[in-house]
Amino acid sequence: MKLLKLGTFAFCLLSGVSAQAATVYVRDVEIEGLERVEPETVLSYVEVKKNALTDDAKLDASLKQLYATGLFNDVSLNVSPDGVLVIKVEENPVINKVLFDGNDKVDDEMLTAEVKLTPRSTYSRAKVQEDVQRILEVYKRTGRYAAVVEPQIIKRDQNRVDLIFKIDEGPLAVIDKVNFIGNRHYDHDDLQEVIMSKESRWYRIFSSSENYDAEKTNYDKELLRRFYFKRGYADFRVVSAVAELSPDSKSFVLTYVLDEGKRYKVKDISITSEIKDVNPDDFKEYLEIESGDWYNNDLVEKSVTALTDELGKKGFAFVDVNPELVKNTETGDIDIIFHINEGQRIFVDRINISGNTRTHDEVIRREFRIEEGDAFNTSKIKDSRRNVENLDYFSKVDIQTVPKDANKADLNVNVEEKSTGYFNVGVGYSTVNGALVRAGVTENNFRGLGQRLSVDAGVSERSQDYNISFTEPYFLDRRLRAGFDLFRIDEDYQDESSYDSSSTGGRLRMGWNYTDNLSQQVRYTLKDDEISNVGSEASKYIKDEEGSYVDSSIGQTIVYDKRDSFISPKEGYYLSFGNDVAGAGGDEKYLKFDAKAYQYFTLADYYTFKFFVNAGYITGYGGKDVRLPNRYYLGGSTLRGFDVAGIGARDKYTKDALGGNWMVYTGGEVTFPIGLDEVGIKGRTFVDMGMLGKPDNMNRADVEYSSTPRVAAGFGFQWLSPMGQIDIDFGFPIVKEDYDETQVFRLNFGTRL
Repeated sequence: MKLLKLGTFAFCLLSGVSAQAATVYVRDVEIEGLERVEPETVLSYVEVKKNALTDDAKLDASLKQLYATGLFNDVSLNVSPDGVLVIKVEENPVINKVLFDGNDKVDDEMLTAEVKLTPRSTYSRAKVQEDVQRILEVYKRTGRYAAVVEPQIIKRDQNRVDLIFKIDEGPLAVIDKVNFIGNRHYDHDDLQEVIMSKESRWYRIFSSSENYDAEKTNYDKELLRRFYFKRGYADFRVVSAVAELSPDSKSFVLTYVLDEGKRYKVKDISITSEIKDVNPDDFKEYLEIESGDWYNNDLVEKSVTALTDELGKKGFAFVDVNPELVKNTETGDIDIIFHINEGQRIFVDRINISGNTRTHDEVIRREFRIEEGDAFNTSKIKDSRRNVENLDYFSKVDIQTVPKDANKADLNVNVEEKSTGYFNVGVGYSTVNGALVRAGVTENNFRGLGQRLSVDAGVSERSQDYNISFTEPYFLDRRLRAGFDLFRIDEDYQDESSYDSSSTGGRLRMGWNYTDNLSQQVRYTLKDDEISNVGSEASKYIKDEEGSYVDSSIGQTIVYDKRDSFISPKEGYYLSFGNDVAGAGGDEKYLKFDAKAYQYFTLADYYTFKFFVNAGYITGYGGKDVRLPNRYYLGGSTLRGFDVAGIGARDKYTKDALGGNWMVYTGGEVTFPIGLDEVGIKGRTFVDMGMLGKPDNMNRADVEYSSTPRVAAGFGFQWLSPMGQIDIDFGFPIVKEDYDETQVFRLNFGTRL
C-alpha cells in the first residue's frame, strides 16, 4: 500500500512539476490531515522552505523522510501553479491496547517484554511485522517452530486501535532422527547415549530430551568431544552439526559429521617448572595418568588439578599448570608435558549463583572445588563446572569471571534447570517370568536438595516386587551417600523346587568414594523370609524349611571400576568384592562372600569382547544351616543354555532344585554389528561355564549332585527397541549332567525407561 502511494506520487510529480521547470519557487507550505502531530513536527522533516526554490530531489527526499517517521500511513506532496506546497497526510492510529490470544505455553509477560509496540505508541504495519517476527523467535526458543502469528486490529474512536496478536502455538518440534557420519569405532547407540538430544519416542512423553534446542545441540558437540578425548582420540573434532527442519516445521533431523582421528597411547610423561624452588620430580607421584595408558583427557585434567592442589599445599597458591601434547601420528604415541608457571595474583571475591529456581544454592556450591577467598585457579573452575554438569539437574551451566579490582574477581554461575523426575513404565514377556508389567516414579533432585527418591513396582506371572528407595548424596554435609530401601518380593518356585517364597524388609546403606574409580558401600539389612505353599510331593529338605525366618545381616562391597562406560562398556575392567555377616539378631547365622570381575576389549570397529568371572561362597555357623533363599542358583540369565536353577544339587525323587553353598560362573562374549545398527540390533556369541556346590548337611543318597563344570555355547541378539531392550539367546549345553534341566531358547522382553 505504501509503495503504491509513493509510486503514484512520484509519477504525478514527474509528469506535473518537473514538466514545468527543473526548479519551482515555493512561496508557502500548507499541511492537511493532521490530528495529533504538530505542524512543526512535519516541517522539521521537510527539506522545502517557504520563499525558496526547490526541486524534484528535495521533494522526493522530504516524502521519504516523512514516511520514515512511522507517524503516517499515507503522505503526498504537490506544488500548485501559484507556488503553494500542499502536504497531505493520513496519520497512523495510536495503539490503545496490545493483546495476545491463543498463547498457552508462553505467558503474556514474556511476550509483552519482547514486542516493541506498546499502548500509546504509533501503529504501523512495518512495526507490527517486526513484532510478529519477535514473537516467532520466542516460540522458536521454546522449540515451537510451527507457530503462526496473525496480527489483527480493532478500530476505536479518536483514531485509536486495539492490536491483537492471534497465536497458533503449534506442537513442539521434536527430533525425528539423529545421524552420525564418520564414526568408525562407536556406533549410533553408543553416541546417542552420550548426547542430550534424543530421538523422539512415545515413551519420552515426560522428558524434554526429544525436543529440539539449538543450545542443546551445541552442548552435544562438547559432550562428543569429551567422550572421544576420554578414550584416546586426541584429534577428534565435530566437523559440523546440522539441524534440518521438516517441511511442516514439526520435526528435525540432526546430523553430526565426525572426524574421529587417530587413537593415541601415552608414551612419555614429564613435568617442567618455571617457578624457583619447585622440583618437578617431587610432583610426579600426583599424576593421574601413566605411560602405556590410552590418552584420557579427563585424567590429564585431574592431573592438572592434583598438581595445583599439591603446589598450593606447599605455599605456591598462584600457579598455572598447562599440559602440552606432543603427538606422533605415525606411531600413535603421545607425550604429555605438564608446564608449571606463575599465575596471576587474583582472589575469588564472590560466587554468585542464578537461574536455580528450584535447586538450593548449597547443592551447587558443594560441587565447587574453589571457594570465596581462594586464589583464582582456572583448573579448579573447570572442575567445578564439570561437577555441576554431572549432577544432571541442569540443561546449561555457564560460569563467567567478572574482574572487580586489581586482585579480585567474582564468579557468576548461571544455570538452567531441567526436569529431573521421570515416570517408569514397563511391559514385556520372558520365558522365565512370563508376561510382566512394571511402573514407577523417580525424582533425582527431590525437594531441590539433590536427594533421590524412587517408588517402583513390578508384577509378572511368577513374581511381584515393590520397592521404595531414598538416597541423600551429602550425608552430614560430607561426601557420603546414605539411604534406605524398603522392599517386598514374592516369587513362585513351584516349577523348580515346589514352593513359594516371600521377603519383606528394609536396608540402610552408606557409600563413599576413595577415588573416582574406587568406592565402598556398607549396609545393614533386616528382612523376614518365608517359605510357603510347599507341595505335598516336595523334597523333604524343602519341607523342613517351611515357615518364616528373620534375617539380620551387616555387609559391605568395595568396587574398582575402570570401564569406559557404565551403560555400554567397550574397554576397561570392573572388580568388586563383598561380604555379609548374618547373626546380629534374627534367626539366620551365616558368612557370605561374593566377588566379580569383568574385562572389556575392543577387538575391531564395533567388536567388543567381554570376559567375566563371578564367584560366591556362603556358610552357616553356630549350628545353623544356610536356608533356601540365601543359597546360590545357576541357570537362565546366569549360565545360558540351562533352565532357571537348572544345575546343581537336586532331590533324586522329587527333582526339586536345592541350590548350593558356593558357585563359580564365568565365560566370554563377543558383541558385533549385523548391519542393523539403525534399528539398534546387535549380534553376539558366547561361551558360559558354571559350577555349583552342594548345600551342607544333605544325605548324598537322597541328592543328585556333581560339582563338575557345566559348559554351554551359543549366539543371540540384543535389540534396543522403542519398547525397551529385547534379549534373544540360543544356548546349547556342551558339558552337562543327565539330571540337569536345559533351555535352548531364551527370550526376555521388557523396558525400563
